Order: sequence, then structure tokens, then C-alpha cells
Amino acid sequence: MFNKIDVENWPRREVFYYFSKMAPTGYSLTIELDVTKVLAAVKERNMKFFPAYLWLVTRNLNKFSEFKCAFKEDALGYYDTLTPMYAMWHDDTKTFSFAWTEYKEDFKKFHEEYLYTQAECGANHGFLARPGVPPENAYTVSSVPWVEFKHFAVHSYDNKPYFFPSLEAGKFHHEGERVIMPLSITCHHATTDGWHVSQFIGELKNDIAHFGELISC
Repeated sequence: MFNKIDVENWPRREVFYYFSKMAPTGYSLTIELDVTKVLAAVKERNMKFFPAYLWLVTRNLNKFSEFKCAFKEDALGYYDTLTPMYAMWHDDTKTFSFAWTEYKEDFKKFHEEYLYTQAECGANHGFLARPGVPPENAYTVSSVPWVEFKHFAVHSYDNKPYFFPSLEAGKFHHEGERVIMPLSITCHHATTDGWHVSQFIGELKNDIAHFGELISC
């Protein structure tokens, strides 16, 4: 569902105008996440880590309307949920194609849908591996599993106003018994500030720490 924003009475009205019209601005930052418990939980259940990563970041972005803002029919608003659109790697051609899996609050159902998409579309080459048009609420979330980075950033607002965040994970590294994953988030300043990112990170870390309990409910 798309919810229209009453722009005239919106607390971000002037900030949105400045960073979208006068000085279109994006920003990005990279953090390190301890994903040890997530890896253990999916291994114990014979599940995959990548859909767990997709589900965790999408679940926590969905807690904040500011990350879900978009224009629809010239009206500014926000979607109830975001849909993760991610890259599927083709080892034969060393290229990737995009696919998406609709977010579900139940991780097990989301995991099943992800596996189905992989089975049905994983061998499809081209820009879109999944037939059809990506949903309006699709945002980009992916990984560069070959590179352990300290920072990653991508900004492009040339073609159209785009306010969804973009997230990119990197290669794991070990710190003792802990497994650490870098995560970069790129945002449009018109709709999100550092405060929103800090709240998202806090919620995400909490879900990661309690992932096993969260998906057993």
C-alpha cells in the first residue's frame, strides 16, 4: 500500500525541498556487523545466509517510513513495505542479473520464496533474471562477497528522484571466534538523516543478536 504524505504539514518539508531540488544530496556510511549468531542459526536449520541477510535488513528498513519514500503519480508518499531486489551471480559468464523476493514477516516463508526464485530464475541471464517488471517498492540490496571493504558508496540521482536506500555487504573476516561482515548503506538526504540511519543500525544489531529466537517464534 502507498501512503500519501501531507507535504505542507510534513516536518521534513523544507529539508526535503532543499536536498531534492536545490542541492540533491546523498550520503553513505559503512559499519561492521557481528553475524556469528546468524550464521550459526541458519547452519543449524540447514538454511542459507544470504536470504537471512536480505530479510534482516529489509525487516528493519520497514520499521521507518523515511526509508520507504517515493513519488507515485506525482504524489510523495511511502510504501508499507520494501521489496529486496538483489543480484544473482552467473559463474559461467561472470555476470549478474537482478531478481526480487517479496518481503514476508515470517522468515521461513521468505526463505522458501527466495529458494523458489533461485530455482526458477537462477539460470536466466540478462539484466533481469526474474520475468516481469520489478515492483514499485523494490530497493537495491546486494553483496560483494569477494571483497573485504572498509567503505562502499554509490550515488546516482540523474535519471529520476529515487529515495530508497541501497545496501551492500562485503566479504566476511574473522576476529577471534566472531565473524564480521561490512555493510554499507547509501541514502538520499532529502528523506533520511544520520539519526534515521542510527536507529536502523540499532534495530538491525538487536535483531542480529537475537536472530535464532526471532525466527523460532
